[in-house]
Amino acid sequence: MLGAVANADGAVSIEVWAPKAQTISVHTADGAHALTRDGEAWRGTFPGGHGTEYLLSLDDGEMYPDPCSRWQPYGVRGSSAVVQLHVDERIGLSLDDLVLYELHVGTFTADGTFDAAIAKLPQLRELGVTAIEVMPVATFPGERGWGYDGLYTYAPHPAYGGPEGFQRLIAAAHKLGLGVVLDVVYNHVGPGNEALTAFAPYFTDRHETFWGAALDYENRGVREWAAQNAEMWIRDYHCDGLRLDAVHAIFDDSPTHLCAELKQRVGDALVISEMSVGDWRPIDEWGHDAQWADASHHELHVLLTGEREGYYGDYGSVTGLADDLRGEGHEPRRLVVCAQNHDQVGNRAVGDRLPPEALKVAAAVTLFSSCTPLLFMGEETLEPHPFQFFTDHIDPSIAEATREGRRKEFEAFSSFGGEVPDPQDVETFMRSKLSEGREPEPLYRELLRLHRELPRELEVVEADDEAKRLVLRRGAVTLTADFAHTTVTLDG
Repeated sequence: MLGAVANADGAVSIEVWAPKAQTISVHTADGAHALTRDGEAWRGTFPGGHGTEYLLSLDDGEMYPDPCSRWQPYGVRGSSAVVQLHVDERIGLSLDDLVLYELHVGTFTADGTFDAAIAKLPQLRELGVTAIEVMPVATFPGERGWGYDGLYTYAPHPAYGGPEGFQRLIAAAHKLGLGVVLDVVYNHVGPGNEALTAFAPYFTDRHETFWGAALDYENRGVREWAAQNAEMWIRDYHCDGLRLDAVHAIFDDSPTHLCAELKQRVGDALVISEMSVGDWRPIDEWGHDAQWADASHHELHVLLTGEREGYYGDYGSVTGLADDLRGEGHEPRRLVVCAQNHDQVGNRAVGDRLPPEALKVAAAVTLFSSCTPLLFMGEETLEPHPFQFFTDHIDPSIAEATREGRRKEFEAFSSFGGEVPDPQDVETFMRSKLSEGREPEPLYRELLRLHRELPRELEVVEADDEAKRLVLRRGAVTLTADFAHTTVTLDG
């Protein structure tokens, strides 16, 4: 097992993948402990237990954190630490009653920690949410970020409360009957990954992602780095499922695609993928339980806002929306639909959300559908604060490149003529925190009750592109969404 694992006898077992290394030793407060080569891996033990700090010396030279460190208490440039967890069991999730609530730990509360999030869980459970979907928690550079640039993918971020804090959040959710789905990133590693690549050839130049070098999943060592990470979240933390980020950017020509292997390795834990619109490999070929279906979001957004720039250009059809909600030839519950999510809000120039009346229409359609609904944090209270793109890169050159890239991204959008918020400015992060003390909009409570109680089958009664009206029926209840007047009604 990659990384350091505490044993019952007061020793720590460690395995490091480093095929080109000549020597590797573990350095703790007690001294140096040499590891032994076993093929491409190095193995050994050292004295310690929970909280023991250590670094790895490569070829008797520079010392680095463990590439599979379970805990980075001082951030990406500090020492690693051993973790020993004591957690409850998974509660198990079913697509039959799944209602997801996506949240970003740092902006979900004023304190921005796992422990602070616990206090808000009862309200979500009472509302009708059945699982929280936590945006990535892997340790990334700096204190603030969305989490998709993680460097130490096995280590919950110290700014959020580290491994023990994440453990407490999961236990509190399970006590309330809430499942926990963790967003994980296996399509790239964040900038500043020199401490990772010093050990092994993680990347390939055969492919390239939007975010940089592609991971080489035809290499068994890289596959194990990802697969064992997925197993760890399920086995050690007892997460109930994983959401795989941008699997269209996971390149693998092996006989068994990594994404299929990941599902095999985590067994009955739920696996949900984010995939390009129209690419159904996750559920058709890889055995995943569900995947994000963004087409319905795009149809709703254009119908409600009239925006057609960028990828919105091909959307805005009531008929197209109706087809999406039918499942496009797939079982609707395997499609995750939303009125908002972190991408569709945060990747806008200023992170602005839908206006309240438009949001209520979009939410009504998605929550009334037969698909699996996802709420984005704050939408249930019609949150007025934006969710903006924020970073805290500790390398000045990467920080400036991020600023410049963000500015250039929106130069071609005629509808946006303002100043793009500086992602490195702490105020951009602070503006993105949820308001305190807001109560849920009653419509959400009613829609979630209907979603839970009505027969799952959805009938499209009317899809009128000329009138911009969609009429849906489940059981004895009919929903009418009037996009021309931004209204929604429920009858029955």
